[in-house]
Amino acid sequence: MRRRTAINQRAQGPTAPRRRFNSAGESNPAGPTADQEPAALNPTSSLSKVLRQRELASRARTGNSRSSRQAASTRPKPEVDAGSSRSTRRVRPVAAQVVIRPSSGGLHPLSHGEANAALRAYEERTLGAFDHIVPVLKRISALQHEPEFIGQAQRVAMAELGHELPLAVLETAWTSQLDMRTLFAWCVFEAYEQSSLSFFNDDPLAAQSGSADAERFNTFLLECGFHLLDITPCADGRLAHAIAYVLRLPFSSVRRRSHAGAMFDVENTVDRWVKTEHRRYREGRPNPAHSETRYLKVVVYHFSSKDPCHEGCAAHGSDDQAAAAQGLQRLKDFQQAVENSFCCGASVDLLLVGMDTDTDAIRVHVPGSEGGTDLDHWLDARDVYEATRSLNAEQGRQRIEAMVQEAAAAAPDAGMVKLIARLMEHNISQIDYVRQYHGGAYSDFGHAERFIGVGIGFKEVHLRNLTYFAYMDTVEEGAPDLDVGVKIFKGLNVSRGLPIPVVLRFDYHGGVPGARERAITHCERVKTAIEARYSDLCQQGLLHTLLTVRDRDRHVPAETVSSSITFNTGGGH
Repeated sequence: MRRRTAINQRAQGPTAPRRRFNSAGESNPAGPTADQEPAALNPTSSLSKVLRQRELASRARTGNSRSSRQAASTRPKPEVDAGSSRSTRRVRPVAAQVVIRPSSGGLHPLSHGEANAALRAYEERTLGAFDHIVPVLKRISALQHEPEFIGQAQRVAMAELGHELPLAVLETAWTSQLDMRTLFAWCVFEAYEQSSLSFFNDDPLAAQSGSADAERFNTFLLECGFHLLDITPCADGRLAHAIAYVLRLPFSSVRRRSHAGAMFDVENTVDRWVKTEHRRYREGRPNPAHSETRYLKVVVYHFSSKDPCHEGCAAHGSDDQAAAAQGLQRLKDFQQAVENSFCCGASVDLLLVGMDTDTDAIRVHVPGSEGGTDLDHWLDARDVYEATRSLNAEQGRQRIEAMVQEAAAAAPDAGMVKLIARLMEHNISQIDYVRQYHGGAYSDFGHAERFIGVGIGFKEVHLRNLTYFAYMDTVEEGAPDLDVGVKIFKGLNVSRGLPIPVVLRFDYHGGVPGARERAITHCERVKTAIEARYSDLCQQGLLHTLLTVRDRDRHVPAETVSSSITFNTGGGH
């Protein structure tokens, strides 16, 4: 792959009122281990169930009606400038073809149809770029013994995918079978790079720092009594869209770091809390340290309403109760660590949220004002939807706040009620979104990720089942998460003879001397460890890696620095 460049004081405790956590619900023993293989990864035929789910999902997005096929066959092809540079980035033609099929039923009074349509268009063009790869490569494979094969293949790739294919692979097609594994990985990496460029350059979610939506939400959050919203969803690809879609929050206003089972690292989270409070003391951002606001830590666990025994959280053995209980326990550990280290004034607030990965409906365990959370009781967004669908917008908002108060474990904090009510209102739009464009529930209710993301970063990933995250500093500490991802992709890709695409990513602070170089070294070290751990797959061309870094201090795309896809170009002795 060619290289692409991208354009100690000790903190004191805050002055917010102390919040004691006196939950009546205690955590349950841990469920099965995270490396338990999902049932969907055991194919019962040559085409596994999960692959069938992906096929159905792709068909639902692109449409399979006669009119859709006719429109696709007659759409004009983009002109290719023969004199343009090989490295010029092009917008894939498939990205512009958005097929939106809203349901015939009316939307909820609090639902935002225009926002739904915009999010649908983003989902279509981004996921479509990945899902279009296999059909295009099949067409090219059928041409490999034709005269002028290379020219035909490049024209098809440029017209359909927006980029050329590596010439070194095409030139060997006449002496051996076309290397489809390398071409597939190459195209997946190109699609990822294009999606990263589009996300940072075009702001398709309209939620960059300083945007109108971000500023409004930041103001609202402070009004609720919180100066930072730190959310940890599970690393499962079915929750990758939890911020931008399910909760409808501006991504720049939320600190997000995904972990398997939502089991975030307590020590690292304490360090990030320290940095947040230090900024408030030194810079008054986002508000002065004497303001009575709190740091809000949220865990989003998940479950499946379609297949609760098999399609829940793998890290908790698809045990919903264990997922909720262990998420709550991790929240309590974080709160206790902060209070033990930074005195009684160093208080954080906690919130536990569940998410149905089949319908995107959330359920919130509303805490009391003293922090208590009841694991056995929650407010379900579907109940809120039904209770307010016949009311006007203002009446609906009032009813939602009343339902939040009624669902609280004890007398709730007014700011927390206000925030949860807003999250419920936002989720109503997502419930309608799934009803409009996915028939009420996703057809790919199991895993259907397009690549594995390894390392730290991926701010640009906000789409369901686009990426399986394996958050780690080293392969040794992140091996269980990575092993789960490789197992998933053995069912998704390897069972079809396709490689596992792995994108490595380490963000760095551009203002720190040498940080970029250290991030690149970090990528290379992790790549070497991955190749050693999965040597059989790598030797067969069934696992490829793309190494990327990004300056987290600037709103710039990821920078590609190298890839496992290399070609011998020299001769000689």
